[in-house]
Amino acid sequence: MRVLKFGGTSVGSAQRMKEVVELISDQHRKIVVLSAMAGTTNSLVEITNYLYKQDHDGATELIIQLEKKYENEVAALYKTNEYKKKGLQLIHSHFEYIKSFTKDMFTVFEEKAILAQGELISTAMFHYYLLENGKNSVLLPALDYMRINKNNEPDNAYVKENLNQILESYPETGIFITQGYICRNAFGEIDNLQRGGSDYSASLIGVACGAEEIQIWTDIDGMHNNDPRYVEGTHSIKELSFDEAAELAYFGAKILHPTSVLPAKLANVPVRLLNTLEPEAEGTLICSHQEKHRIAAIAAKDGITAIKIKSGRMLLAYGFLRKVFEIFESYKTPIDMITTSEVGVSVTIDDDCHLKEIVDDLKKFGTVDVDRDQVIVCVVGDLVAENNGYANKIFDAVKEIPIRMISYGGSNFNVSLLINATDKKVALNLLSQKLFN
Repeated sequence: MRVLKFGGTSVGSAQRMKEVVELISDQHRKIVVLSAMAGTTNSLVEITNYLYKQDHDGATELIIQLEKKYENEVAALYKTNEYKKKGLQLIHSHFEYIKSFTKDMFTVFEEKAILAQGELISTAMFHYYLLENGKNSVLLPALDYMRINKNNEPDNAYVKENLNQILESYPETGIFITQGYICRNAFGEIDNLQRGGSDYSASLIGVACGAEEIQIWTDIDGMHNNDPRYVEGTHSIKELSFDEAAELAYFGAKILHPTSVLPAKLANVPVRLLNTLEPEAEGTLICSHQEKHRIAAIAAKDGITAIKIKSGRMLLAYGFLRKVFEIFESYKTPIDMITTSEVGVSVTIDDDCHLKEIVDDLKKFGTVDVDRDQVIVCVVGDLVAENNGYANKIFDAVKEIPIRMISYGGSNFNVSLLINATDKKVALNLLSQKLFN
C-alpha cells in the first residue's frame, strides 16, 4: 500500500484532476489523500467571517459565486450526461448545506463543518471521475476513521483500528480516495487537524495502514537547497533525513509542514516529495538515512519578533527561566529560538498576537526590548560538533551582516541565525556561494 497526497493546486481544476488520475493509474494499491480545490478553503473562511458578523446577504453572495465556479468545473470534468448530472447534484447538495447556516446561529462548530466541505466536494468529484472512466475505486470518508482526542492530538489507536477495518472490507480495491485535513473530535463533532492539514493526514494514514511509502505531490520538484525565489541556481535535494526535513519545514520550506514528518519518522515510513507538473522529476526522498559530513540546505523563516529580557535578579536565580516560559505558555505562544547570558535572556516568536500582553507581563522581571521584522536563517545538515569547520564557513559567509542571535547545539542538524528582514536576500545568496559553490 502507498499513500499519495495531492494538494489544492494539484486538484485545482477539472484539467488538473484529470492529470492526477493519470499519475495514480498504475498497479500499486494506494490511498489517495486530496485537499480542497485551490482557493476553496479561503473562500469558505471568508463566508464564515460574514456569518460570524451575521451578514447573511454577504455570505449568500459568496456562496453563490463559489457554487457557480464548481458548476463550471463539473461541466469541464465529466463527459457523460449521467456523471454531469451526478456532479451537479453533488455540488448543489453541499452548497444547500452551506446555505443552511445563513438562517441560524453561527458558532465555531458550524464553522468547522463549513470548512470541511472543500475536501468533501473535491474527493467526491474525483471519485465520480474515476468511476466514469471505469476505474475501481472506493470513497473512504475521513470522518469515519480520523479522530483527535481531547487534547486535539490524533487518536492513533482509533485511526489505525477503524481505517484498517474499512480497508479489509475491500480486499480487491486498488484505489481509495479520502479527505485530508478533516476529522472528528473526541465528542464526534466535525473538526480538523489544523497543523499540517492534508500533509499531516497523509502521514497519519500512511503509518496507520503500514504503507511502504508516503508521497506528497505538490507543484515543486522536491525540497530545494535554498529558496529559489531569492537565490538563482538552486536544485532539489535527492535525499534528506527525517530530522533535516523537519528542521527545513519548520524554518521556512513551505513544501512540507513540520508536523507531518514526525509520525512517519517514528514509524520509519519513507516520505517522497514529487511534482505533479513534472512527474518524471526525481523529487526528494525523506528517510532515516543521514548523509554524513554534508550541509544539505538553507531556509528562512519570516515574520519573527525578538524579545530580550534583562534582569539583575536573574544572576544565580533558579526558576527565572521557568517564570519567563510560563508567560509565553499562558498566551499559547511558542518560542523559536532562545539564548541566555548571566543577566538576560533573548527569545524569538513568530506569532505576535499577544505581544503587548506578553511584554507587559515580562516587565515584572526586568527591562524588555522588542525587535520586529526579523528573519531566522537556518542552515541544515550534518552539523555535529565533531565536524570541524562548518561553523566557520557559515559565519564567514555572513561576516558583513549584523546577527541578532545565534542558536547552535540544540540540534545536531541546524544552525540558526537571527537577522534583519532587509538582509535576508543577501544572506541567503552569500551562504549559497560559500557553502554550495
